[in-house]
Amino acid sequence: MWLNSQDPDFGPKIDRVCKLYTNPPQGVTVLCVDEKRLFAHLRTPGLQPAKPGRSCRKEFEYSRHGSSVLLAAFDIQTGKVFAQCRERRTGDDLVDFMESVARSIEGQVVIIWDNLNVHHDGKGQRWTRFNERHGGRFTFVHTPKHASWTNQVEIWFSILERRVLRHGSFATVAAVNVRTTGFITHWNAHEAAPFRWTFRGTRDLKPRSGLGANARTPHRFLASKRPRAKAA
Repeated sequence: MWLNSQDPDFGPKIDRVCKLYTNPPQGVTVLCVDEKRLFAHLRTPGLQPAKPGRSCRKEFEYSRHGSSVLLAAFDIQTGKVFAQCRERRTGDDLVDFMESVARSIEGQVVIIWDNLNVHHDGKGQRWTRFNERHGGRFTFVHTPKHASWTNQVEIWFSILERRVLRHGSFATVAAVNVRTTGFITHWNAHEAAPFRWTFRGTRDLKPRSGLGANARTPHRFLASKRPRAKAA
């Protein structure tokens, strides 16, 4: 499945994002920022490890024990991730997270994120005021509407999902948070590397069309590769 972007400015916006990925300004830190919901799902009897000739198995049913939100910033030039687990994803939570990012990084910073409401100024002008507090050194770049897949942190989220969350069993929210932050620590120490970014496909607006022989190709694809993981 895919969601075909109907943003009339898709071309200029995707050009700007891709240029930041392939040719980031010298001396500027480019961060991809987004949020991911973490669920504490407990499976009984739990995970049965893989054996020779048999794949790993897990119980289909699970019990729910709450959720948290992972706020993450992926540095496209180093591959390192700065992240926090929070109870909610409000505008205030995101501003507080970004204050932590600002304290950790010096110099000019470009933030790439999607069009979620908390990624915009809103009535309180949250990001205009944030930038004023930090000397105007932040630039905010939005991906095209319905094209959040152009945000590189989504690729890292998929790695986290496959390797930590998808087959995990967590009795508490604290447990899934600890496992997630532990993986981030491991990632930054042993596996962090920039993605080798490419974008394949059209940059022109594609009107929605029905499925079938005459359906038109949507805005896609992006592709990325990362170097082989270093030994832990």
